[in-house]
Amino acid sequence: MIIGCCFICVYAVLINKVSLQETVEAVISSSVVLSCSSTEHDHKLQDINVSWRHNGSKNVYDIVKGQDSVVLQDQRYKKRTKTFPDEYLRGNFSIKLHNLTHDDAGKYICLITHSSEQRTVHLHINESTAEGNKSHDQGEETEADNVGTSLPLGTIVAAVVSLVVVGVVVAVIVYCLFQRKRTQAFSCVKTE
Repeated sequence: MIIGCCFICVYAVLINKVSLQETVEAVISSSVVLSCSSTEHDHKLQDINVSWRHNGSKNVYDIVKGQDSVVLQDQRYKKRTKTFPDEYLRGNFSIKLHNLTHDDAGKYICLITHSSEQRTVHLHINESTAEGNKSHDQGEETEADNVGTSLPLGTIVAAVVSLVVVGVVVAVIVYCLFQRKRTQAFSCVKTE
């Protein structure tokens, strides 16, 4: 029974470190915000290390000890990538990509090393139209202006799942302890 309790505790820890995925659509030549938020909110600037990678290998952006670092940044992202440093302490490590091309489509991974969290964003690039490009750019500006004001759905789901799992773990532990005491009390009565 105790092994079962330990298994549930380990499962609860692992479920909290789940990789969240999101799909974003954007229009060629426009801008897009790729969101990445930590579930932890007690950040110290010197402990913040975040890596953004495109299709597993291209270095899009790094945040090292709370500071932007473009030293190892792939040439194709130079002067096209922006972060939101005022949001770092709140756990928001989103980036904004400008002047999108078809080559920007693909899988972006945001790895937050101090908390072992990972976010995956799949970016789809659509052809530009005069009307679509105009409305898309307006929508992106609104999203960029509101960075940090709302949590991505994946973060909310992860938080709810974590709370439910923690509740179940606590209930199982209490049950295990209750059964253990009951068994000990019963064995003491039997031996007397």
